[in-house]
This record gives sequence, structure tokens and C-alpha cells, in this order.
Amino acid sequence: MVLGERRLPPPSDTVTAVGVDHVRLSYLYADEGDLEGLESLVHCKGQEGSLHAAPSTCRSQVLDVLAPPEGPKGRHRLLRVIADGDCIAAVGRFTSAPATEVEFADIFTIADDGLLTGCRRFYSVSTT
Repeated sequence: MVLGERRLPPPSDTVTAVGVDHVRLSYLYADEGDLEGLESLVHCKGQEGSLHAAPSTCRSQVLDVLAPPEGPKGRHRLLRVIADGDCIAAVGRFTSAPATEVEFADIFTIADDGLLTGCRRFYSVSTT
């Protein structure tokens, strides 16, 4: 599924709630450097019928946003999480050393099982 493309019908409220929990957990795992935990929250199209799908081929988009190998390490502080069907928005602040803080908005899409299928990050631009 492409980000912004809506499924018909949308997932149930229960699946959306599971997706919100996965989004919140993804930041905890990213901040702790727990890549296995983060990967466990990501849906892989090759997963159906296979417990051993290759993570590098199907899980890169969410990992690239939340835990890029070359990116700064730091802490996410969520200010708001908004969910609608298969789309979840998380707004917050990311703080990295030395005390650099940036506001972000991440837009996630979820699969029918509540696992994360995609993520795009947007940053706030200071106008001062």
C-alpha cells in the first residue's frame, strides 16, 4: 500500500487501536536501540505463511525513519497520536545530543493485523 492510499473498508477500531499501540512501542524500541523489537512491529508482505521473511527487503521504510543507521541517537517525546482507520499520525519532539531538539510529525500506515507498513517523517521549520 502506498502512503495516502486508503483501503476500503478501513480496518476495525480494534485493529486501529492495536496499530496505535504499535506506533507508541516503536518509539520506545527506537530510543532503546532495540531493532529486533522494532522489526517485530513491522508488517512484511512476505510474512504470510512464512515466519522467516528477510527483514532487509521488506522492513526498511519504518526502520529508515525511526532507527536510521547513520542517524543521531536520542529520545522521542510524543505529544499527540491521532488515528483514523489505517492511518496514524504521531507528533512530538526528538532530542539528540548535544541538546538538539526538533519537532516532527510521523505518518504511519498499518496493515489488517495492526502492524506498521509504512512511515513518513515531516519536520517543523523554524520561521524565526
